[in-house]
Amino acid sequence: MENSQKVLQVKGLSKQYRKGVYASEKVSFDVAKGEIFALIGPNGAGKTTTIRMISTLLQATEGDAVVAGHSILTEPEKVRQNITYLPDEAGAYKNMTGKAYLRFMAELYADSKSQAEEFVKTGAEICELGDRLNDKISSYSRGMQRKLLLARAIMSKPALAILDEPTSGLDIINALEIRRMIKNLAAEGMSFLLSSHNMLEIEYVSDRVGIIAKGRLLETGRPSELLEKYGTKNLEEVFEKVVTSSEIL
Repeated sequence: MENSQKVLQVKGLSKQYRKGVYASEKVSFDVAKGEIFALIGPNGAGKTTTIRMISTLLQATEGDAVVAGHSILTEPEKVRQNITYLPDEAGAYKNMTGKAYLRFMAELYADSKSQAEEFVKTGAEICELGDRLNDKISSYSRGMQRKLLLARAIMSKPALAILDEPTSGLDIINALEIRRMIKNLAAEGMSFLLSSHNMLEIEYVSDRVGIIAKGRLLETGRPSELLEKYGTKNLEEVFEKVVTSSEIL
């Protein structure tokens, strides 16, 4: 893979909170154009810390990450122009209508009124809420709110969309719709960095997976490759073997 095809390059990224204590230690991986890369691990493994460093929300102690050719250390503003980040705990302004919320967020990202309107149009198409976009967000179900938030995150068609637990708390139908949405956008060339505890979701939606524990990236590969390598039937068993082995070492 040529560097020009890599939308994200993570190079020895570390976050040290005090001497010898790392939340994330020397993490390295890359994400290609149109690729869905999932970062998975137990609670406290360093997933969110790594994602926040890449998103420029947290200062790295060591290493670097390059997004669309821009360093998170020296060009954080350029990085922010090429990414969107949807955290697990994200919320919307519930006194707004869905359309007003999309317009408000579009105006923050767009360079012109016409571009903002284009973003709103794209967001409306992505979330598929139809006439419900004219209703207040306070009347939306959790699934509807999550669709709206995902639309907000990707309506500007960023080079890299970073999604933390994209289908958290959703029912099966809504979760499936969002997973298909992600796969369709990746097929159009958008790159994704996901974090999720749902192994079925990861196995279905991801092109490649990185398994992280105790701040260290222990394994990367395509789900099918990892199943074969560890002789397992599903990704949950791969995850268990990799994390358990790391605890023994």
